[in-house]
Amino acid sequence: MTQSQTNGGDRAEATKMAEPPLNNEMMFNRSFSTGSCLSKEDEETRTALSSFRAKESEIEKRKLEVRERVQAQLSRVEEETRRLATIREELESLADPMRKEVLVVRKKIDSVYKELKPLSYSVQKKQREYKEAVDAFNEKNLEKIQLITKLMDLAGESENLRLKKLEDLSKSI
Repeated sequence: MTQSQTNGGDRAEATKMAEPPLNNEMMFNRSFSTGSCLSKEDEETRTALSSFRAKESEIEKRKLEVRERVQAQLSRVEEETRRLATIREELESLADPMRKEVLVVRKKIDSVYKELKPLSYSVQKKQREYKEAVDAFNEKNLEKIQLITKLMDLAGESENLRLKKLEDLSKSI
């Protein structure tokens, strides 16, 4: 075998391997094309074109399948979204009366707290004043007790001095 025959044979095998399997019509056209005036290159172009179209149609089929699956999922998602929205509305309607009551109670608590704040300051201030007044009262009361004790002592001394003077006067008379 010469080198040109080997290269030609290798090329034919390579094109057979590279070509995708052909359908019956292509096989039929191919078998008759050898006898016709179409060249081998035209035949290869034709088969390549037909395999390209087959691949293209397969790609289109897959695109359609994917598109259908995506549409199905989107429709399911939309349905679930609608169901969630209705459930959310139902929950809000159930919670709504309680919310109003809670808001009213919270407002009352806030208003009472606002009123209570100055009153607590006032109570603390009055307690301080009361404590100061009690301390001042206790000091004055202690001072009064000391003064009364001192007065009693002075009165007792004065009485003793008077009795002594009276005795002295009675002795002198």
